[in-house]
Formats: sequence, structure tokens, C-alpha cells
Amino acid sequence: MKPASLSEGRRGPAQIWNSAPQLAQIPAINPSSLVPRGARVVVIAPHPGDEVLACGGLLQLLSTLEYPLLLISITDGSASHPGSNLWPASRLSVIRPQESAEALRRLGMPLHSLKWIRGGFCDNALGVREQPLSQFIARYLQPSDVVFTTWRHDGNDDHDAVGRASAKACTLTGARLYELPVWAWHWPAREGSVIPWQRARKIRLDTWSVARKLHAAHAYASQLDGDPEIGLAPILAQDLLERMREPYEIVFT
Repeated sequence: MKPASLSEGRRGPAQIWNSAPQLAQIPAINPSSLVPRGARVVVIAPHPGDEVLACGGLLQLLSTLEYPLLLISITDGSASHPGSNLWPASRLSVIRPQESAEALRRLGMPLHSLKWIRGGFCDNALGVREQPLSQFIARYLQPSDVVFTTWRHDGNDDHDAVGRASAKACTLTGARLYELPVWAWHWPAREGSVIPWQRARKIRLDTWSVARKLHAAHAYASQLDGDPEIGLAPILAQDLLERMREPYEIVFT
């Protein structure tokens, strides 16, 4: 997880997630309609924790339906606290994969059978490595796969790059792609016209699924803490955690 470049300085009550009237009109969709029976689900996360923010509820539902799952973590998230002595990259490179494993356990993912690939790309620099990134992703995809990843216009450079690279990889392999907005929901409400509402579908979550997703997010202790010495705020800010309480997730089809 990383702060979104387009959302910096725009925090406030009138964000898209809690004020856009179009949210109520988004049609619901059943997860089994997104993923054909027998297909493998591939979730591509730019940074550790993005899989929880983007689709922690959907992951639970698909796991319950016993779809085979592949998680690809593109980076290890070690650049989330630049300039911090409290959270240096050397510490984060060890801690964040541990946080991810704990978060997946809290979601109820079958860690004994979940296939998990760590890409080892440098975060905060994926835009300049988009071509090798798309080739890396394509290496692990099959034509029958259904891929979920961050929206290519999410407003965070790494999220956008992974969205574009995943789209190219899916075109190369024939896999099906769905995109997930994460930081875009925290744009100011006046920018709601940028959202492709016609492509949006709502995946409904029950109270237990929402609770497990929030519990999983709290496994990322490094992201719940900033660094006051350098004026770095927590990446998992309160309004982001509040949005995760919504009883649905949104996917762009």
C-alpha cells in the first residue's frame, strides 16, 4: 500500500466513496458470474496489502467457492516510508511479507494451497519498468485465468502501471481482466465524472466478510503507523479504514 499521488491533500468528508450518488445505482453482480467454474483466479497486487484494500471481501467469497487462487505481489513495499529511521527499507522488506501472510490468514485464505509469487520489483518506480513488468506477469498467466488488479487510472503511479501491465499481459495470454479502484474512491467528489460508472459492478459483502477484511487490514502495523519525526502520516488513514466498512466492493468489468 502506498499513498495515492492524486489524493494527497484531498482528504475530507466529500470524497467519492461517501458522497457520489452514482454508487447507489451500481448494479450488483455475483462473484460466480465474474469467474467461470473451473477458472483460476489471479490477484495482482502492486504492494503488499493492496489485495486486501482492493478485494479482500471478494477473495473470501472466491475462496469459499473453492476457486484455485494465485496471488502475485509485484513489490515488497519497502519504500512506503521514505526517509524514515523508524521504518527503513531494510526493516520493511522483512516485515511487510510477514504482515501479508498474517493478513491472508485473517481473511481465511488457505495458505497451504494458495500459490503466492513475489515479484521483487522496486516500488515507487514501476512506471519505468512497465514492459518487463507485463512480461513478468504474462509468464504466470494461462488463457483461462481471470485476473483482478488495480485500475489503470487509480491515481497512484504504481497502481496505474500495474493496471496497464496487467492489461497487456492479459491481451498476450488471453486471460480475462477486471480492474479494481482503490485510491480513486478518495478523490474529491467533484472528480466523480472520471469514474467509469457504466463499467462498475457491486459485489455485496455480509457483515462477517467486512469484519474479516478490516481485521486483515490491521495486520499491516507498519502502514497504521507513520513517522512523526519526519512528518509522515499513516498510510492506512482513518478515512480509508472507514471506507472498508462499506458492505460491498466495486469492480470495473
